[in-house]
Amino acid sequence: MNEQTNTAPTTRTVRNRALLGTAVAVLLGGAIAGEAILLPKTMAYADPVRVEGVQPVSFADVVEKVRPAVVSVRVKGPAREMAGFDGQDFEFPKGSPMEKFFKQFRENGPDRQQRPFSTSLGSGFLISDDGYVVTNDHVVDDGQSMTIILDDGTEYVADVVGLDEKTDLALLKIKNPDREFTYVKFSEERARIGDWVVAVGNPFGLGGTVTAGIISADGRNIGAGPYDDFIQIDAAVNRGNSGGPAFNLNGEVIGVNTAIFSPSGGNVGIAFAIPASTAERIIDDLTDDGKVVRGWLGVQIQGIDRDIADGLQLADAKGSLVTEAQAGSPAAAAGLKSGDAILAVNGEDLEDPKALATKIASMAPGETVKVSVWRSGKAEEIDVTLGTLPGEEQLASLSPEEAPEVSPLADFGLVVAEGDEGVTVEDVDPNGQAAERGLQPGDIILAVGKSDVAKPADVEKLVKDAETDGRKAVLLRVKSGEQTRFVALTFVRT
Repeated sequence: MNEQTNTAPTTRTVRNRALLGTAVAVLLGGAIAGEAILLPKTMAYADPVRVEGVQPVSFADVVEKVRPAVVSVRVKGPAREMAGFDGQDFEFPKGSPMEKFFKQFRENGPDRQQRPFSTSLGSGFLISDDGYVVTNDHVVDDGQSMTIILDDGTEYVADVVGLDEKTDLALLKIKNPDREFTYVKFSEERARIGDWVVAVGNPFGLGGTVTAGIISADGRNIGAGPYDDFIQIDAAVNRGNSGGPAFNLNGEVIGVNTAIFSPSGGNVGIAFAIPASTAERIIDDLTDDGKVVRGWLGVQIQGIDRDIADGLQLADAKGSLVTEAQAGSPAAAAGLKSGDAILAVNGEDLEDPKALATKIASMAPGETVKVSVWRSGKAEEIDVTLGTLPGEEQLASLSPEEAPEVSPLADFGLVVAEGDEGVTVEDVDPNGQAAERGLQPGDIILAVGKSDVAKPADVEKLVKDAETDGRKAVLLRVKSGEQTRFVALTFVRT
């Protein structure tokens, strides 16, 4: 007897038939010969993809709150390099309409060659509901008219309340405000390395641009001024972001974006911001009377390395060695003298000359401070009543007896100190003639003219003598690394 063949369709057969039927039904626009196509119970549609888990942080809530307080600053002033957007920072396909447009715009703009003025663009932020705006000094420098542009496009004319070149900060005030403005405040806590940061500003004239990153480092000295203490961030910051705020996730300003490190002129992930603690102190001073008043000690100082520390019988290579107490200064009046090592002020240890300068500058003139010094192998404390750091106007108004002695090297933007081989270049003003001639901190001045030099006083005397003799320039023999060269510095006479 033959075995019966099992004719019951398998699940796979049913599924294949159903799919075939469905395909035919679709092609014919409905059921075949009036029969409904029944799908097997085993068939079901998959759910859409959804990833469950912790989502990345969003900055949208922060941006929504703070963005109305961030402004663009348009400055009209004497013709200079434009900081705004003219397409020159972008590369377009050769021969493309965009390339042709911007080439024509740059070269054949209305009265481009004849215009006596230029317009630059920067960023800023409101710190009060009545229109006080913080930005950078270099954004408004030499500006003859300022326009504040809000996030909604509204424009207001603004006046300069005060400027501080040493920290690159400026305070503006909107004229005739017709409403209360959204504003932000400075953070009371210093940002930590690794914290999130959100930058909002006006790069290339593209207002209201938001970028984000982290605090990469702090306490950076980039040679921008005597009180460098920058926060380093990796949020994208470009030309036009200057003066704009860097926020924490609470919407508080942790820094004022000021500079970028960029071999190409564009963002490479390294930007620098003035810390909120510094900015708030400076802005408070500018709000009071439009100027910043700093404490003044009146000493020339240099750092203490291991060899100097051993010579002074100091356990640690830190502090500031006094090379000279300026005549008529608070330091000289209190008895500070050459050879003293300043280790602390009011009990706060100060690691190096930069820390000492920043500390004294942050204190009020007339305040008496305790200066901890190391003298002749032992520690002493000296009370010093601080004076007022002379500015250019103050120096011009002081009598010869009152005015502190100004180094003849100041006109060249050059600060020197005593070194092992000769006289060390300690600091160079990036905008001065010394920097233009290629002098850099760490260079050694071996001779002035035909005379060898061993200490800063030698250099200053020989330079002063050359100027008094009516010479047009003074020649320095300088050692840079392993190379020796001559550098000519010319006298500017009025």
